Amino acid sequence: MRASVAADSDEVLMARFCEGHPPAFDALFQRHAGPVRGYLTRLTGSEATAEDLVQHTFMSLVRSRGRFQPGSRFKPWLYAIATNAARDFQRRGRRPEELTPEGELPVVADDTGPGPRDVGLERAVRHALDQLPEGQRIPILLHRFEGMGFAEIADTLGLTESAVKVRAHRGYARLRELLTALRTETME
Repeated sequence: MRASVAADSDEVLMARFCEGHPPAFDALFQRHAGPVRGYLTRLTGSEATAEDLVQHTFMSLVRSRGRFQPGSRFKPWLYAIATNAARDFQRRGRRPEELTPEGELPVVADDTGPGPRDVGLERAVRHALDQLPEGQRIPILLHRFEGMGFAEIADTLGLTESAVKVRAHRGYARLRELLTALRTETME
């Protein structure tokens, strides 16, 4: 990848890709495939499904590049495509989860951070997130795990920023309830 391509903003790279410069797509893919995979893993609960959906997301990006509006922000547009790919997958029906060698469901977590992992806590958070309605879960995943601001999330989901804040607030409140109840159960 040329040094200038690596330093370009996502929006500049997308404009170049739309003009027919394949290295710009390569740079976007290199920059965003990992974070999108992490988001889709948290959203679907399956690394294998997320990998398939990453490929589907970027293929959709290629097919719909003509609909990208100059002056628009790239990241919300990309995450909207990824979210729609996950929704389409869930509407079609989930494939069975792959089991660990011990015969358990896999625990999905971002393993890039330092320090020991608390597998039990990860499982509890995943379970609590799964209990939230999609309208609350997606804003939380985008905000907490993808680091997106509420304005970006609003662009991604086609909602107002106020609506996203309300959904996230309600989702975080419900998560606290679910996790507090779990903590109380384990302490008894």
